[in-house]
Amino acid sequence: MEESQELALTQLRTSVEKLSSSTEGYEKPTLMRFLVARSMNPDKAAKMFVDWQKWRASMVPPNGIPDSEVRDELEFGKICLQGPTKSGHPLVLVLCSKHFPAKNAVNFKKFVVYVLDKTIASGIKDKEVGDEKLVAVFDLANITYKNLDARGLITSFQFLQSYYPERLAKCYMLHMPGFFVSVWRFVCRFLEKSTQEKIVIVTDGEEEIKFKEEIGVDALPEEYGGRAKLTLIQDVLLPQTAPQM
Repeated sequence: MEESQELALTQLRTSVEKLSSSTEGYEKPTLMRFLVARSMNPDKAAKMFVDWQKWRASMVPPNGIPDSEVRDELEFGKICLQGPTKSGHPLVLVLCSKHFPAKNAVNFKKFVVYVLDKTIASGIKDKEVGDEKLVAVFDLANITYKNLDARGLITSFQFLQSYYPERLAKCYMLHMPGFFVSVWRFVCRFLEKSTQEKIVIVTDGEEEIKFKEEIGVDALPEEYGGRAKLTLIQDVLLPQTAPQM
């Protein structure tokens, strides 16, 4: 690790203590995610870190959110957990035609946390490092106006930005219909530049070939030209369902 990074980490720890919190128990890779997310500014990274600690303590039980708390959302069968991709990251696939705007905003937020936590946890090998990332795919095939949920998309990406900094490796949008373009433009107003740079809208044959190459046939389900079977996230059994953070 470069000397400048070590200095930034030291300043981050000091700034966190000034905010009446502590970085004890958190490894360098975890702290570096917050620094990178805030352009290596220790004070801004410290605020983000402490805000995340408070949010995590109020939102998520120590052992993660159980299936029973998000069963209503799971029953739609809209989230699949695949992977690892060619880059070694777990792949979360969202079948948007099976999604409908949630009636309960709090439960939907819990569902987003459940999905992100379990996806990240599935990529942990032996011991959590702290810098594990995920790849997301939103399949918009066959969606209708009933499936449109700008608020749900915004919530999901804002959670990624605020509480899972530098966890997103890449995000692919497949089969985007014309009527969804205006919705997506609206959603993008709420996305940070660094998040938008990781999103690829797959529109033509050349981009589709590149998408398949980057994901890899072993992680890509058969329905998308790969060799893997679609696996619902609730059917994936893990030693732990949430990263220890």
